[in-house]
Amino acid sequence: MMKRKIYSKLIEWKNTGMQKPLMVIGARQIGKTYIINEFCKNEFEDYVYINLLEHAEIIKIFKEKINTAEKFKRMKIYLDKDINTENTIIFFDEIQESEELISALKYFNEAEETFKIVSAGSLLGVKLKRMHSSFPVGKVKMLNMYPMDFEEFLIANGNQLLIDEIKDCYQNLKPMDSILHNKALDLYRLYLCIGGMPEAVKNLVNNDKDILKYDKSIIEDIYNSYLNDMNKYVENKFEASKIENIYKSIPAQLGNQSNKFQYGKIASNARKRDYETPLNWLLSSTMVHKCPVLKKPEIPPLGFVIEDHFKLYLSDAGILLSMLQVKYNDIILDNLLQYKGIIAENYVATQLVANKNPLIYWESGNKAEVDFILYNEEGIIPIEVKANDNVGSKSLSIYIKRYNPKYAIRISTKNFGFKNNIKSIPLYAAFCIK
Repeated sequence: MMKRKIYSKLIEWKNTGMQKPLMVIGARQIGKTYIINEFCKNEFEDYVYINLLEHAEIIKIFKEKINTAEKFKRMKIYLDKDINTENTIIFFDEIQESEELISALKYFNEAEETFKIVSAGSLLGVKLKRMHSSFPVGKVKMLNMYPMDFEEFLIANGNQLLIDEIKDCYQNLKPMDSILHNKALDLYRLYLCIGGMPEAVKNLVNNDKDILKYDKSIIEDIYNSYLNDMNKYVENKFEASKIENIYKSIPAQLGNQSNKFQYGKIASNARKRDYETPLNWLLSSTMVHKCPVLKKPEIPPLGFVIEDHFKLYLSDAGILLSMLQVKYNDIILDNLLQYKGIIAENYVATQLVANKNPLIYWESGNKAEVDFILYNEEGIIPIEVKANDNVGSKSLSIYIKRYNPKYAIRISTKNFGFKNNIKSIPLYAAFCIK
């Protein structure tokens, strides 16, 4: 079994009674079906799996103008299965194919009968934003899922003892043994090459972590499936084209001298009003993550962001490298120059998102910029990302002098430490930041 941290959230849902149907939202190929399937098989006496892409008749049943109880009865007859809801969990996969079934989740929540319902689907986030039927607000528990973070990558590669050491060093800000530190950095670079898509990670594990044997076509195929998805749930082919153009522009956008997303970089004469809806499609798909700028670091920081001034990050490090067509050798041997920092920054963004940290960055005109802003129990904390051990940062110094945070975080290839009120966190420990 490929261990995923979201499994503990599924167990939490089970232990709290499962009254609300569960909906797991995330991009294609991140392992939603796999982990929900494992959960249902392991934790319940009986399990019914229904993939709506394979059961057009069930979609038709839920379209009928009859009450939901009757629809459920007809579904059981169609499946030729008398479902005992007391000890049976039902997994509706690809639920985005039926707006009516999504709306019916309200019935499953409110019915006297005890239903145990979990659902997931491709582009479900997009579908929910564009539903014509009413969504059962407050009647469904929603969980976001992302590609495997670096900790899950280490687990898959059998590095649990290394994880324990990383967490211990992070908690106590004590340097890690240099041999282990270098081993963790090597694994971090390996993760950059393939990213966190479960199929890619599994292939690397099966090839004994030999990047020369790794099948790079896995990420290429996922990237192409993402491009194909951009024709779904769109108003017309022109919107689909704009979605694709935004997505393809992101690696170059991350290298902008302006350090922000620019519509003019998508196409000549591109304007915000023409691309706002396609951009929202991409954000809803979770294929990309938005990081708006914070002009005033006050509490709560989300109240002081400027939504129209932002960066976009890709949801997976492996997809970014594939789009840039970077040779794996140049990552492993640390041969990159300018884009090394951009790749590291995108990687940190994905780790922060996986830990439910909102993405925000700070800048002061064109004079200074801090990569990320963290808001935790200790206040507003600036985070600077460096791709190597050259950690000099004028921008971070300006921020510290101006706002005097309780401390700052610098993520780099340097070992753990604490100096001049700056926590040094190695890149491989970014998953610890919560």
